[in-house]
Amino acid sequence: MSTAMQQESQKRQGSLLRTVQAVAWSFLGLRRSKDFQEDVAKLSPIHIIVVGLLGAALFVGGLILLVNWVAG
Repeated sequence: MSTAMQQESQKRQGSLLRTVQAVAWSFLGLRRSKDFQEDVAKLSPIHIIVVGLLGAALFVGGLILLVNWVAG
């Protein structure tokens, strides 16, 4: 791996909590421009995609459970 790629991956080491917070705020549509720019600089796109897909699956699963509970 080249030095530039190693530096880029080290620079983008964001915490799991920060990634979850960024995705949660994005789901709500409430994100300041300054915070968005920090996320772009610090968080890994792969981590954001994985957390986003998990969050969407949990949301859909929760809706299915709610509908089954209300309809039952």
